[in-house]
Amino acid sequence: MKRVSKTIISLLSVSALAVTAAACSPPGKDSDSKTEAATAKSAKDLGGMDGLIKAAKKEGELNVIALPPTWANYGNIIKGFTAKYDIKINSAQPDAASQDEINAAKSLANTKRAPDVFDLGQSVALANTNLFAPYKVTTFDTVTDEFKDPKGLWINDYGGYMSIGYDSSKVPEVKAVNDLLGKKFKGKVALNGDPTQAGAAFNGVVMASISNGGSPDVIAPGVKFFEKLEKAGNFLPVDPTPATIESGQTPVVIDWDYTNAAETAKLKAWKVVVPENAAVGGYYYQAINKNAPHPAAARLWQEYVMSDEGQNLYLAGGARPVRADAMSKAGTIDEADYSKLPKVSGTPVLLTAEQTATAADYLSKNWSSVTG
Repeated sequence: MKRVSKTIISLLSVSALAVTAAACSPPGKDSDSKTEAATAKSAKDLGGMDGLIKAAKKEGELNVIALPPTWANYGNIIKGFTAKYDIKINSAQPDAASQDEINAAKSLANTKRAPDVFDLGQSVALANTNLFAPYKVTTFDTVTDEFKDPKGLWINDYGGYMSIGYDSSKVPEVKAVNDLLGKKFKGKVALNGDPTQAGAAFNGVVMASISNGGSPDVIAPGVKFFEKLEKAGNFLPVDPTPATIESGQTPVVIDWDYTNAAETAKLKAWKVVVPENAAVGGYYYQAINKNAPHPAAARLWQEYVMSDEGQNLYLAGGARPVRADAMSKAGTIDEADYSKLPKVSGTPVLLTAEQTATAADYLSKNWSSVTG
């Protein structure tokens, strides 16, 4: 996977900026105001981190959506945030897809139940930036330009590689994507979600495409692969979860490596492979709902997941924190967990925004040939 920038701002400098901002804030400023929090573009707009924390604690709650506890260690990230700030987290639809997050934001707009923050796959995120509030976390400058919006509308938080997880007691060894077309995989291969709505599934199709002569610019071979998988009777139309994996309902799962790897601690026979000829990487997009019912808590959440503490929690879940190189240089990364990340061979493939938009458009018009 493409590494993040080697250029960072020291923690001392960041702290100094926060202190300066707090000292220069107007006296008597009501930083608890919901309106003020909703328009804050950085912590300094609320008097620094102390002001942001105070405003968030006054709100007392945070609404998150589509964050499974076993996905990128979100269970412990949620616990860590609550323990640190004593803010209740309302977690809705943990197994939902990226598009479900956007749908919820629209259907629940102007209610207290609307999601405050988003964690989205690339294609869905870039198609919905009009729903995001600009905000720059204190670690914003330690993330290179390609992994963030210049105005702070979104920032990549963690990523990984597409992989194939499989129960070695039920199916033969898997080394490549096309192995899944074999007769012994009949009714056993699941894709994590609908690729027109979920980032994991989208990148699963990209992986299949790269494995079959496609490129970041041409995703058609990936759709053709799944057509073949469907015709062979091997494609299992079930959204995999830890429960379906552990019950044996989905013996083969195409998903991010950190999600598949989490099952190895539960099932001794569960193996995970990143195909050598198709190392497809991707990052998720962290953003704030511009209509967040808890705008201060939303901004504090983003500060938390982009802090050293939050990034190390992603790493503990097997995900690759976007600030990994900056933290490694600063000596703040958990080296033990960092050394455990799976080795990936071959040339990593990461789609650009333009390539993602092209692929998403093709999938919207052609994925029905697989499911339809």
